[in-house]
Amino acid sequence: MSFDPLQRECLEAMGFTVLALASRPGVEAASPGVVPTPAPERPDRLLQALVRAAGRDPADPVALETCRSLLPPGGLRDARARRALWPRLRALRARAARG
Repeated sequence: MSFDPLQRECLEAMGFTVLALASRPGVEAASPGVVPTPAPERPDRLLQALVRAAGRDPADPVALETCRSLLPPGGLRDARARRALWPRLRALRARAARG
């Protein structure tokens, strides 16, 4: 299966690794030239997305650290971890809206 650039970006922001299909003799690659994004870039993008979802200022170091503390050690690959994150983000967003 091949993904368009937006789909790859969304998958990478969620912590998934997007791999290119290797070409075999007689079979054309589904996505020629697709190279996986280096891993160190993903957590920063994910953290920025969490800060925005929490309604905080992405330039605020306290907001960044707060959102970093929400991330489970294993990342967000597990559906339960992602579901558990939403109520905490909503609570942060509500506090940010109140002032």
